[in-house]
Amino acid sequence: MKQIVLKQAGLPDALTAELSERYDLYELAQLSDSDLAAIAGNVTVVITNGEAVVTREFIGSLPALKLIAVFGVGYDGVDVAAARDHGVAVTHTPGVLTDDVADLAIGLMLTVSRKIVAAQRFIEQGNWQAGGFQWTRKVSGKRLGIIGMGRIGQAIARRASAFDMQITYSDRQENAALPWGYISDLPALAQSSDFLMVCAPGGAGTKALVNQAVLEALGPEGVLINISRGSVVDEAALISALDTHRIAGAGLDVFADEPQVPVSLQQRDNVVITPHMASATWETRREMSRLVLENVNAWFAGQPLVTPVP
Repeated sequence: MKQIVLKQAGLPDALTAELSERYDLYELAQLSDSDLAAIAGNVTVVITNGEAVVTREFIGSLPALKLIAVFGVGYDGVDVAAARDHGVAVTHTPGVLTDDVADLAIGLMLTVSRKIVAAQRFIEQGNWQAGGFQWTRKVSGKRLGIIGMGRIGQAIARRASAFDMQITYSDRQENAALPWGYISDLPALAQSSDFLMVCAPGGAGTKALVNQAVLEALGPEGVLINISRGSVVDEAALISALDTHRIAGAGLDVFADEPQVPVSLQQRDNVVITPHMASATWETRREMSRLVLENVNAWFAGQPLVTPVP
């Protein structure tokens, strides 16, 4: 008899197929309340994704639950304290998506500063015949401030070093092993940056970390890039700063209320938006799927989890 696994949120088709082959997989979206109640006492593993919300109430409704496996590096949607209180382990998929997220972060920085999307529209709308495209902003040699110097922040810094950028960062504490300058105060970091890169994790502790004061400090020549979580940036303050030209532009892969993206952030020459796709390459999604499977398989085999959350 196969073990019961509950799929709580969207996963890649290949991962879903593999889970279905190995386990008795139920999809929460397809279950009625009575259907869920009928299996609740036998669900020991829940699989979710990095954007989903797993509440204390939901965890408490599954008395046999022992593992929540997150398909994603971010797990701020999971009530980890509630999981701990109920004796439930939580795993995620760190490391494997670092390069892809860092690549997109650099891509957004280049695309915003050189206005690549606007330049394509300029050609497509037939405007080149009337004259050349507007001048844009240089990236090489500029100052890059990074909020959050974990795996992804460090990967971005290494890439930015190849552009001869002057790098400083802020984090919970200084990492003396890193070669880049540390600035604890976020407005001070922003003020000393031409580009401000947001790499901090989501959650209550970082909500609206990038607020009006930080954006004011970034200034009218500064560009904000966010590849972390939409909640880390005060979206209303960002829109206001763009509307009043208090910052020069933004590159955003994440938003406060996904998949809803404010109209105010769309159709701007100085804003580039992507649909939370930083880790969405075939190679990385395969590796993320592998890690999810390894964690689930390890739990059922009574072996140590591969990538438990800190």
